Parts: sequence; C-alpha cells; structure tokens
Amino acid sequence: MLFFLPCMILAQLSDFKGIDFTKADDIAAHYQGASLESLPILSYNLTNSLTTEVEKFRAIYTWVCNNIENDYYASEKNSNKRKKWYKDSLKLAKWDKSFNKESFEKLKNEKKTVCTGYAYLIQEMAQFAGLKCEIINGYGRTITKNIKKLSIPNHSWNAVYLNDKWYLCDATWSAGFFDYETSHFLANFNTTYFLAEPNVFAKDHYPLDAKWLLTNTPIAIEDFLNGPVVYNSTHTYGVIPVQPKSLEVECKKDQEVVFFIQGSKIKEFNPLSVELVSGSFRKTNEISVTRLNNDLLEIKTRFSLKGNYDLHFKLNESYLITYKISVSK
Repeated sequence: MLFFLPCMILAQLSDFKGIDFTKADDIAAHYQGASLESLPILSYNLTNSLTTEVEKFRAIYTWVCNNIENDYYASEKNSNKRKKWYKDSLKLAKWDKSFNKESFEKLKNEKKTVCTGYAYLIQEMAQFAGLKCEIINGYGRTITKNIKKLSIPNHSWNAVYLNDKWYLCDATWSAGFFDYETSHFLANFNTTYFLAEPNVFAKDHYPLDAKWLLTNTPIAIEDFLNGPVVYNSTHTYGVIPVQPKSLEVECKKDQEVVFFIQGSKIKEFNPLSVELVSGSFRKTNEISVTRLNNDLLEIKTRFSLKGNYDLHFKLNESYLITYKISVSK
C-alpha cells in the first residue's frame, strides 16, 4: 500500500508552545459568573491586562466555555424544525429568525445556548478586544450525524486571526457534553478544540465554504462523510487516521489487515488497543504495532470470526477512531 503524507505547515496551538496561558485562565476564573449585559465591558475586563493576542483570545474562550451551558434540547428542537422546513425556504427563514431571537434572549438571560450562540459570543467578545474573528457554519460529524450521508448544516464554530494566521476553534465542543442518562449538560472544559490542528479538525468539522478548512491540500466532502469516526480524544492526542480512508472495511477471516495512524504523541500514552464490538459481544483484538517514523504507526491485526463489527482504536481506554469491519469467510 503506497500513500503520501505531505509536510504540513498549519496554524495550530503548537505555534504558541512558548506561551503560558495560566494568567489568561486565572483572569477568566476571576470573572466567573459575570453578566452578559455589557459585552464590551466583559471583554475589556478579560483582556486589558494581557499583552499578546493569543492570551486575550484564550481568556475570552476559557470564560465562554466555563460560563455558558449547551442547551441540548433547544439544539434538537432546532435540528428537527430545520429538517422539516429544509425544502421550504420561506418557512425555514421564518423559523430561523424566531429561533435566533429566542436563542439569544436565552443566552443573555440564562447563559444557555446552542452552537450558534457560542460562536456569536466568541466573535463579539473577540472583536471588542480588537481581534478578527469569524463565525463558520457547516457540518459537525458525530457517531450519529453526517455518516456517509450529508445532513442539513448542523453546526457553527469560529476562526480567529492571530499573529497573521487564521486558527480554528469550537467552544461548543470544548464546553462539555450532554449526559443522556441524567438528561443534563455536564460542564467539562477542555482545550481540545482551542486552536485545533486543521487536518484533525476536518475529520469532524466541514465548513459550508471550503476555504475555512485551512488545510494545505483540499479535502472533499465525500472524504469527510465516508471517513472513520473520530472523537474528542482524537483531537487531544493529535491523531490522524491515514489508512484505510473509508469508514467501512471489508476483509476475509484470518486475513491480515493493516492500519496506519499518524500521531507522535501516541508513544507517550501507551497502551494503544483495538476493541471489536457487535451488540453485546466485545473482544480485545491482538495487534502488532510498528513505528515507521516519529509520527506514523503501522498497526496489523486479524479477525478470527465472521461477521460485522465496530472496530475501536483506544488509547488509555479513550476512544480514538472507529471503523466498521465486515469479515467474510
């Protein structure tokens, strides 16, 4: 199997590895619970004592993620309505107008919102701090959405201009997650989607305007829809699934299957494991791992049982990548 990995020079968090974000995060914590009544004042308070653009943006980003709750039910309601009126532009526009008004009132009064509210707040506060920031609309890919088939546009995030480069971030997904068992949003701030590496970001974010991919080489929407599923931890560890490119993999029983994963941090976080799942069946599959260079891992495995399975790559028990495996005789 031959493939080419281009040398990437991309705008990402590692550009600022010499910056200590402790002061920015401490300032954000100091203004925990601050009102949204005056965004210019709040933005000033968060940034006026910071000297670099990236620290100013970090203080704003950290504050938004730690003070705004993701309104899951409003998001689902909006999704269902937009699907219903997707082919009726007048009704869709009317719905969008009413929902946006309701959503921003809720953001101001209750500090609860959907992804568009997070993106709006990040943009407004960044601009008050003198930073260029854009709202990016497009498709967010999860284990249930934008798998093989494109849905309606369902997500919003931001691009921010720092030190003459555009960077990507997603405050909604950095803020926490919805716990389906308790039906509550669980605040769990993580920096995974803060100034994210564009090639990894593109695995679960695809903008309506492809220029906001910010990748050195174009990525087709088909590759986005048909690729393996990635997770929060994929971003945390900076992992990129290289081969196979498709979510669905077919092989024969006891045939050796080879996977390639790019990610230099993996060597720091052993062990890497592979789990095979089908319904209640769950099995850790034996693998052999070879490091081809500092960034590229070759992973070989075989499947002894015929059937259809979810194949999960895991690192420290966190899900990294999922493929769908069809094993025949």
